Amino acid sequence: MPSRNVVKTYVKDGYYHIYNRGVEKRRIFKSSQDYKVFLKYLKEYLTPPPKPEDLKTIFTLQGATFKGIPRQPKNYTKKIELLAFCLMPNHFHLLIKQTSEDDMKDFMRSLATRYSMYFNKKYKRVGKLFQGHYKAVLINDEAYLLHLSRYIHSNPGEYSSDLLNAYSSYAEYLGKRKIQWVKPDFILSFFTKVKIPGLKNVNSYQKFVEDYLQDSKKILGDLTLED
Repeated sequence: MPSRNVVKTYVKDGYYHIYNRGVEKRRIFKSSQDYKVFLKYLKEYLTPPPKPEDLKTIFTLQGATFKGIPRQPKNYTKKIELLAFCLMPNHFHLLIKQTSEDDMKDFMRSLATRYSMYFNKKYKRVGKLFQGHYKAVLINDEAYLLHLSRYIHSNPGEYSSDLLNAYSSYAEYLGKRKIQWVKPDFILSFFTKVKIPGLKNVNSYQKFVEDYLQDSKKILGDLTLED
């Protein structure tokens, strides 16, 4: 029997909670460089690609000089929208919206493969880095979507009280940082016009994340990372 949320439902314009962790719960981020490389890959995938005329026609690779356009990484700008993320020492969470049925599948396969190759080369290891295939939960309820974003941004609280400087998208939500490839506006819109029952007295996203009394994990149930 497959583990929970391995069997995925792929739909157009679907919102998904994607998560995975290291094999045997081992660390997948051992240094600040590791976090930054994973984020660099997200940036490359989710930032509009440069125009051909803006690319260098003469470039150097492994000490040799070439003329032409260097190979560009895959790009999912029109396919994947990243609403929120959090990177933890042994796991990660992504909240995304995909455009077509296969976009998430292609995006996650490329991201996991690319980061695993980097990690294995750096630490001179072989074998799988992640604990099986990534997990993905289709989100059909607005309240779940909000509480999921809260759960993701609260996750670093297990290790630090400084949520703002964690490897997450929380700073984007509070307006402290502006990253082009993180899209917080949809979730933040719920706090400018009250649409969710039970949140009528919550007038800011920061209060929702840090001061709201109800435990989001109880609301989310099996949408969180299993033990």
